[in-house]
Amino acid sequence: MRFNRFIALGDSMTEGMQDEIVNGKYRGWADRVADVMAENYENFTYANLAVRGKLVGQVHREQVPVALGLVNGPSTVISFHAGANDVIRPKYDPAKTIDTYNNAVDEIIKSGATLMLFCVLEDTGKRNKTAQIWQERFNVFNDNVRKKANSVGAILFDPNQDDFWKDSRFIHEDRLHLNAEGHRRVAQAVLARLNLPHDPDWRKPLPPATPLSMKEKTQVNLHWFGAYAVPWMIRRARRRSSGDGRIAKYPAPITWK
Repeated sequence: MRFNRFIALGDSMTEGMQDEIVNGKYRGWADRVADVMAENYENFTYANLAVRGKLVGQVHREQVPVALGLVNGPSTVISFHAGANDVIRPKYDPAKTIDTYNNAVDEIIKSGATLMLFCVLEDTGKRNKTAQIWQERFNVFNDNVRKKANSVGAILFDPNQDDFWKDSRFIHEDRLHLNAEGHRRVAQAVLARLNLPHDPDWRKPLPPATPLSMKEKTQVNLHWFGAYAVPWMIRRARRRSSGDGRIAKYPAPITWK
């Protein structure tokens, strides 16, 4: 299949948060994939409708209809990565989230576009209670994603098939988003699934990490709490989202070079 358009839907993962900043915008794995697609396909255009903090219902209502109006048949690739923000919420409703997710997938498939879906890493290597709860929830969520991808013939990216993703050094210091190397690795994995040029060593584990001293761990934890945990708690108390008032970085297809 030759593709002439890539439309990325979702939340902060697809927006590219905590990757390097280019022209005032986070780069992200989707931009990195678009770079290679533009080099290999003529008249290629790219749109990224993802906005940080969005729940699956918001992606369904706000982004999917826009994407459907931009589809040029199977030569258009749509990536759909949503639901993770729902899963980590205290009042998570699995039945509602999964039903909304499946409805969005069905609408995209009806458009004739080539669809790519994503599982979320279940086992991050952490052993605290919160990590255990999230792992159990994502296990159920991912099981649906896998079944849905199989039933509609979507391309699937599943990080749970490779243990190297458990390395916390692919995660930004905010402990939630991918860092630059994490985004690069995801981009390479997606390019491999699309049969496009990619780094053949994208699965190669990082060298062993240098252990931190107790003092260093304390400093890291204090920095994280002040820089990321406190702002998050303030937003929750105000019932605000990090994506409130934001627009997509590329809301309409643009020629990508």
